[in-house]
Amino acid sequence: MNLSKHSNWHNIRRLLTYSRRYTRRILIAMLASLCVAGSDVTFAKLVQPFVDHLLVKPDATLINLVPLIVIGLSVFKAVARYVQSYFIKTAGQLVVQDLRNELYSHYVGLSMKFYSQTSVGTVMSRVLNDVGTLQRSSSDDIVDLVRESMTLIGLVGLVFYTDLQLAFVAFLVLPLSIVPASIIGRKIKNYTKRGLSAMGIITGVLQETLAGIKLVKAFGTENIERERFRQENWNFYKTLKKVLKYDAAARPVVELLSAFGGAAVLWFGISRVVSGDLSQGEFSTFLAAMMMMFGPVRNLTKINANLQRSFSATERIFEVLDKPYDVVERHDAVDLENVRGEVCFEHVHFAYQDKLVLVDFTVSANPGEVIALVGPSGAGKSTVAGLLARFYDPQQGRVVLDGHDLRVLSLRSLRASLAFVDQETVLFNASIADNIRYGTPDATEEQVIQAARLAYADEFIRELDHGYESKIGDRGLMLSGGQRQRICIARAILRNAPILVLDEATSALDTESEMIVQEALSNLMRNRTTFVIAHRLSTVMHADKIVVLEQGKIVEVGRHLELLTHNGLYRRLFSMQFKDG
Repeated sequence: MNLSKHSNWHNIRRLLTYSRRYTRRILIAMLASLCVAGSDVTFAKLVQPFVDHLLVKPDATLINLVPLIVIGLSVFKAVARYVQSYFIKTAGQLVVQDLRNELYSHYVGLSMKFYSQTSVGTVMSRVLNDVGTLQRSSSDDIVDLVRESMTLIGLVGLVFYTDLQLAFVAFLVLPLSIVPASIIGRKIKNYTKRGLSAMGIITGVLQETLAGIKLVKAFGTENIERERFRQENWNFYKTLKKVLKYDAAARPVVELLSAFGGAAVLWFGISRVVSGDLSQGEFSTFLAAMMMMFGPVRNLTKINANLQRSFSATERIFEVLDKPYDVVERHDAVDLENVRGEVCFEHVHFAYQDKLVLVDFTVSANPGEVIALVGPSGAGKSTVAGLLARFYDPQQGRVVLDGHDLRVLSLRSLRASLAFVDQETVLFNASIADNIRYGTPDATEEQVIQAARLAYADEFIRELDHGYESKIGDRGLMLSGGQRQRICIARAILRNAPILVLDEATSALDTESEMIVQEALSNLMRNRTTFVIAHRLSTVMHADKIVVLEQGKIVEVGRHLELLTHNGLYRRLFSMQFKDG
């Protein structure tokens, strides 16, 4: 996608809004940059008296002052350059840090609908690679841009001040160099954006492979994964090669065009010196300023290429920050307290994009009741749990808690009323105590231990080398499946929420582990409104109400024995699971 210069300036203005907090640092850096530029201009200007009063007509007093002047200016420039570099770099890093924090915060705030459509690799690439590209630019390119721009402005001013006619000749070629530099910059920007997208794919492949490394080894697909990564890495190189091609062309093009300007200056300048219109010292100062200008011009060309890369990263970052939240909390949202746990789904319709998942779903749960949701895969059972937690909002109908539409409640109070135990045990590479305490950070050690006891986890925890302070590895892989699930149950018990959602909480366990976990779940479900999502019908036989779903529609509702008397879907599912009995 080709973006106009207007979008660049728009993004620059947005970035500048992040720098307001660091105005003092930036002003100090700008002042130091003026001092650096002034030093270079002074060096160039001193060439005239050096030639006219030391070479053409030697002056002994001035000869003795030359070393002191050179050393003094060099010290002054070095100090100014240090101050400029330190303050502009730290300001840039602070701006990027704020931007990264906002990007991460925005990602966390996006709904589950976004994550159902976006890979984790893409998210990681934006936070790491895109912000990293911008960070490198803020560290080096902005420093060089400020310094070289001010130096170039000062030298240009000196050139025009020294001889106006000669300056016009020198700058006749300048408009010619702007056109190719601009074209090259746009090419670099576009291909850099494609490269960042390709890097997102590489990050995704890496994340998927490492997350599923056990499966990869079990099926012996290491070579397939190696080839997949190698192919995506090659695709990234092909895009990057085009960036490098245009980047390599930028400086030679500018230098070649500058050579034409230099040749014209030498011819016209020597003619003016011969005719007596220009002194040797003035011409020497002019040439010195012109030669010193080549450095900033070359550097600015390089900086432009680098900035085009950062513009691509900035656009991708702002694309995320501009993505609206699907689930929005009202400004007058109600904080619900003393939740009883009465839940009603009233004629709810819900679709993922164009795929209808729930159709006219109507179910009510009284406080303390156990509601079981059963049916084939894809019937919409987990979607019900997502709507209850307001991970999504229904397209039609409403979900009501204690008489309040969920959309009028604050997200904090709503989710404080819920506890989840999922089929996917989500644990962090932290201590067991910290994992149990997750979501209830103020819980005491005694409360953590009591929750673990109720979850039948205390015994195996104490057998570990460091007990509750034992680290459990990435995703809790140092524990067995049953142990991980009991940690999750302890976490839910400690949360002590009035509403509980069990989403296939025992589906991945062996028989012995399932029996232990079921006892732990019984402790957890006591005196709570509970929604149980299950394929194993043995886990829902004692539910107060069983809701049978098929293709998003409720086809049966009742208790276990009642549903068995019907020749419906529940009985067929039950018969398939218990046909041997």
